[in-house]
Amino acid sequence: MACMLLTREQLQERLFALHRASLELVKDVSLETLLERIASTACEQSNARYAALGVLDDEGGLKQFVTMGMSDKEIKKMAHPPVGLGLLGALMNTETPIRVPSIKDHPSSVGFPAHHPHMASFLGVPIRSGDKQIGQIYLTEKIGADEFDENDEMIIQMLAAYASTAITNARLYEQMKERDLALTRRNVDMGLLNGIASTLTSSLELDEILNKTLGLVMNYMKVEAGEIFLLEEDKTTLRMVLHRGQAAEAFWTTNVFQVGEGYPGIVAQTRKPMAGMHLANDMNFLRDAVVQAGFQQTASIPLLSGENLMGVMSVVTRGTDPFDERNIQLLTAVGTWAGLAIENARLHANARRLAVLEERDRIGMDLHDGIIQSIYGVGLALENAQLTLSEDPKAAKEKIHHAIDGLNQSIRDIRAYILDLRPRQLGNEGLVNGIKRLIAEYRAHTFSEVNFTGPDELKDLPHTQSLALFHICQEALANAAKHAKAKKVEVSVWTTGERALLEIRDDGKGFDLDKMQTSIGHGLANMQTRAHAVGGDIDISSTFDDGTTILVWVPRAIKH
Repeated sequence: MACMLLTREQLQERLFALHRASLELVKDVSLETLLERIASTACEQSNARYAALGVLDDEGGLKQFVTMGMSDKEIKKMAHPPVGLGLLGALMNTETPIRVPSIKDHPSSVGFPAHHPHMASFLGVPIRSGDKQIGQIYLTEKIGADEFDENDEMIIQMLAAYASTAITNARLYEQMKERDLALTRRNVDMGLLNGIASTLTSSLELDEILNKTLGLVMNYMKVEAGEIFLLEEDKTTLRMVLHRGQAAEAFWTTNVFQVGEGYPGIVAQTRKPMAGMHLANDMNFLRDAVVQAGFQQTASIPLLSGENLMGVMSVVTRGTDPFDERNIQLLTAVGTWAGLAIENARLHANARRLAVLEERDRIGMDLHDGIIQSIYGVGLALENAQLTLSEDPKAAKEKIHHAIDGLNQSIRDIRAYILDLRPRQLGNEGLVNGIKRLIAEYRAHTFSEVNFTGPDELKDLPHTQSLALFHICQEALANAAKHAKAKKVEVSVWTTGERALLEIRDDGKGFDLDKMQTSIGHGLANMQTRAHAVGGDIDISSTFDDGTTILVWVPRAIKH
């Protein structure tokens, strides 16, 4: 049948109709709806019984295929949708339209699948964007004619140009929506991470860290339950320390796992996250009570601090939507942060325990060097009073009177110590006067001779240094009386440009330097600790039957 040329009026009418139809293509619609509109417009403009629209992916393969003219029942009868063979494939590899009166007579034709409607005439026009083909318009079965004509080809080519712009815009719009959705998700993720960061940096209390972290994760994941297991000191046992959410009794039924056992144990062993669906059929999920409570899915992540495993966090839900990769990755990041915070909290707790132990050592040292030595001095005085009681009752009475004064002073020291946990024996009298008082008490409690050499006072020596030298002198005099049985003691204090020095020399029986820790006991360690604590040092020299010399120095200024 010969092609009939359109009159000017007919062509103008078709162009106006095409223009009106193209305006519909640029409306804010989804890509799927847009493809259907293009196919429908192509049918109307070419008077075709059937139309199809193919869209290519970035690799040139057929990504989407929309048809017009066939019922859903007809489409379902066919074994598969088009895959880009025959004329469809030929059109995908050409820049110009293909128009034939009979599909089966074209060399590229490969026939139709079973149950495909009869189609003879064919018009195919590529949809191009710049120098790239993005799709094709397929038309078959021209109504009222044996084949499509040149006018149909021209009109559909114009429609393909409109379609190119519309498809490109629709794709850009969908990409913008995807980016907007991704940005929204990222903001939600950042909100979670910011909340976790605030929680982990605002507290060093382990219970608070665990509670807040699990609560934020559960709210983000929108799950009904969550739990945290911590690895015990044996490094093989995971014990649940926290559960939040529903069905608590079901979860606490099984609250201990060994490493490698169940979801918590496998995650602890592999140090990798693990998600499970259909818990009722999951051999790794070893908690029947949780399954009976209606829970369907779980996700577990390791709580890591570097290479150290702190524990495992799990979230459990009754929902059926699977946890996506994005959620698992975010939870893994949270697990790393939480693991570090847990280790910091434990280190902080250990530091506090160590501080308590150190304070106990200090209390013991102060008691030994201060109050106990004073009481020991009272005991020596009473022994002397007992010896002189029959020979010189008056002198014995005087010694008893001094002993009573010493006991009263010890009682005052104990009361002061209870109030502030620090003895006040040195007071504000200064180092030199304090040492002179120790010497006077020593003379009163023993028969030994004690000589002092030194300045009248040391005004510029910090109180911490003065207190250290005072206690060391107190301990040395006690050792001279208690262990050395010295008859004579020399105490000297002097200064250099940067140091204050104290020397205590006695003529007692001395001791073996190699065994001095055993010989002197805790007192020697106290002296060394006190000297080192203020940046000073101590030297002790002693031999059997030849006395002991203790030389200690401290800096005259506080070290920063």
